[in-house]
Amino acid sequence: MKQATGEIARTNSRTFPSRALTLQDISLAAEHLAKADPQLAVLLKHEGPPPLWGRRPNFATLIRIILEQQVSLSSAASMYRRLTNNIKPFTPESIVELGESYLRSLGVTRQKAAYCVLLSHSIVNRDFDLAALRKMGDLEARSELMRLKGVGTWSADIYLLMALRRPDIWPSGDVALVTTVTKLKQLPTRPDAEELLRIAEEWRPFRAVAARMLWQHYLNQRLRRTL
Repeated sequence: MKQATGEIARTNSRTFPSRALTLQDISLAAEHLAKADPQLAVLLKHEGPPPLWGRRPNFATLIRIILEQQVSLSSAASMYRRLTNNIKPFTPESIVELGESYLRSLGVTRQKAAYCVLLSHSIVNRDFDLAALRKMGDLEARSELMRLKGVGTWSADIYLLMALRRPDIWPSGDVALVTTVTKLKQLPTRPDAEELLRIAEEWRPFRAVAARMLWQHYLNQRLRRTL
């Protein structure tokens, strides 16, 4: 497994697709990051390697990510359950047939209902091939996802990081990452997306693992505040 992790580190993930990260990869990559960054070393010492948090690389996952845009994860999870409980089978064909008005009747906003239907149409009409993303490099796959109306940089990056489990994805627009990096690095002000991207450069080629470490810390801090 150490050899496999080394192969990931040598891969130019901007151009070539890498295999999906495993829990063993994440543990070894976290150790690698801890040696290079003292703040991440503290997180690893006190909290251990982060979870995989993998999602299935499929249509349902992309719909869920669209629902998660600019809302809390708990709110998005509730809406996703409502959709999957009421739309059976949960397929692009079903959503195209039911249409925007039905999604809105379940509580989906007008904008997100439109995005979900447009995505479904793209798949049904074969204008977009979700499975083909696995064979693409990070930049190509990201660009392909962002051709879809309603899929911006954050949504594309989350799909690549969570569903395809690419090792070097960094979702700069993620609020939890901005908050955690600001505190961890003791920055005087919250960094913008460009500054956050610059900070994350030191975590290549395992920025996705660094993101998981930071998310784990963010969630643990929130949990401790509620106890």
